[in-house]
Amino acid sequence: MRETIGQAAGQIWHLLANTSEPINITDIPKRTKLTAQIAYQGLGWLAREEKIEYNQKGRSIWISLK
Repeated sequence: MRETIGQAAGQIWHLLANTSEPINITDIPKRTKLTAQIAYQGLGWLAREEKIEYNQKGRSIWISLK
């Protein structure tokens, strides 16, 4: 499972690195084709490594690289 989450974190990192603007957190599973559960665990991995920022705008949460 750890390897799967690490790979998901890599996919998410590449998605964010190739995007000029923050991405809505709900779009990440769709854009990476990961299940929501694995995508959110991958986000947690990146957050733990302090590689991403979370910004709340209204009721939406936007993710970007630091």
